[in-house]
Amino acid sequence: MLNDLEKKIIASLQEDLPIDSRPYRLIARDIGVPEERILEVLRSLCDRGIIRRFGATLRHQKSGFAANAMGAWIVDESLIDAVGEQMAAFPEVSHCYRRNPTDGWPYNLYTMIHAGDEDSCVDTARRMSEATGVTDFELLFSREELKKTSMVYFPTDDDE
Repeated sequence: MLNDLEKKIIASLQEDLPIDSRPYRLIARDIGVPEERILEVLRSLCDRGIIRRFGATLRHQKSGFAANAMGAWIVDESLIDAVGEQMAAFPEVSHCYRRNPTDGWPYNLYTMIHAGDEDSCVDTARRMSEATGVTDFELLFSREELKKTSMVYFPTDDDE
C-alpha cells in the first residue's frame, strides 16, 4: 500500500521532470515537503521494488534529430548480450532491446538509431554491423509519431 505522500510523488514523476539542476527540489516545493524527504521516499520506493527504474524519453524532433530508424537484427543467442552492449554503446542509439523472434519475423535484437537524416541512420547501422559482425538486419524508419505518452498511475488535478 502506498501512503498519500508516495502517491503525490509518483504522480509528480508521471509528468516531465522540471529542467533544472535540482528537479526534485522543485517537486518538493510543489508538494510542500523538504527535498531530502522526496529523495528518502524515492529511495524507499526503489528499495521496495515499487519503482524499478527511471527512464527518459528522447523527443528527437526537439533535439535536432530529423530521422530515426528501428534496427531489427538477427543475432546468435550466444552472442546477444555482447552484441547488445556493443550496439548500445553507439552514441546514436537511444534504446537497445532483446525480443523473442516469431514465425516470419526472426529478429531478436532492436536498436533505435537517431540522426540528422536517413542516410546517416543507414551509415550508423552499417558501422554497427561492421563492429559486431551482424549482417542480417532491417531498418524501419519512423514516418509519423502517433502517440508518445507516459503511463499515468495517479491522476493529478490537471489530468482530471
